[in-house]
Amino acid sequence: MSTGIIEKIVSQVLMEKSLQDFYCTGGTCAGWERNVVDQRTAVKNIITNGAERIAASIGVGEHIDKDVARMIDHTLLKPDATPKEIKTLCEEARTYGFASVCINPSYVTMCRDLLSGSKVKVCTVIGFPLGATTTETKRFEAEQALKSGAQEIDMVINIGMLKQGENGYVFNDINQVVLAAKKFGAICKVIIESSILTDEEKIKACILAKEAKADFVKTSTGFSKGGATAGDVALMRYVVGSTVGVKASGGIRTTEDAKLMIASGADRIGASASVKIVKGEAVAAGGY
Repeated sequence: MSTGIIEKIVSQVLMEKSLQDFYCTGGTCAGWERNVVDQRTAVKNIITNGAERIAASIGVGEHIDKDVARMIDHTLLKPDATPKEIKTLCEEARTYGFASVCINPSYVTMCRDLLSGSKVKVCTVIGFPLGATTTETKRFEAEQALKSGAQEIDMVINIGMLKQGENGYVFNDINQVVLAAKKFGAICKVIIESSILTDEEKIKACILAKEAKADFVKTSTGFSKGGATAGDVALMRYVVGSTVGVKASGGIRTTEDAKLMIASGADRIGASASVKIVKGEAVAAGGY
C-alpha cells in the first residue's frame, strides 16, 4: 500500500469520528451501563463476544471455570522472572488447561519441554519491549523462537520509524516477522505501543499491521509510559475491522478496566494481577 493511500485512509478515519464520539456518549461507553461485580462475569462476557484468548498471570485459582481457562494466555514477562516461576507458570497452565504461556524467548525451550504432551501453547515476545532492534534481528529472533517451540509471536514495531513516516520500513519490519510465523503455522501479534503514539500514528500502525497480514494488533508492552485505554482499543478495532484481532494489554488492573476494554472492541485482555482482579481486590500500579 502506497504512502498516499495510507494518508488518505488516515485522514478519512480522523475526519469520520473522534475517539470520544466513537466509544462514549454521556459518560456511558459502548452501551455498558451495569456496574462490574466480578472478573468471572467479565470473562464470561469476553467469551460471549467471541474472544479467543484472555491473558493472565501466575496464581489463577481453582475458581476459574475450565471453559474460561482454555482461553487464557498465562503470562510472565517481568525481567526478573526466575526458572522456578516459569515452571510454576507452566504447571498452572497444564493443570487448568490454559491456552498458552507467554514468556521471554530464553524460556521457550524450557516451556516447550515442560508442556510436552499438553494442549498448552508457547507464546513469546520479539523485539521486546522497545522494538528498536533491526528487522533482520527480529526475524532471526522469531525464527529461533519458532524452531525452539514457540507457537505464537508478539512483536514490537519500530516506533521511531513510524513516527518519522517511514511506512515502508515499518511494513517490512512487521511482514518479515509475520512471514517467519506463517512458515511455522504460528500466530503473530503486533504491539504498537499506543501510549506514545498520536491518533494518526495509531491508525497508520494498524493499517500497516493489517497490510502485513498480522493476526492481531496489540496496544502495549506494559513497559512504556502507559497501557491500554478504551479509546485506543475502540480506534484500533475501527481501523482493522473484523478480520484482525485486537488485544488490550498494560495497565488493566480492575474488573472495570477489563469490561471497558471488551466493550470497546478487544478480543483479548492482557493482565498481570489476575488473582486480585478475580477477587475484586485493589491492584498496585505497574507491570505488564
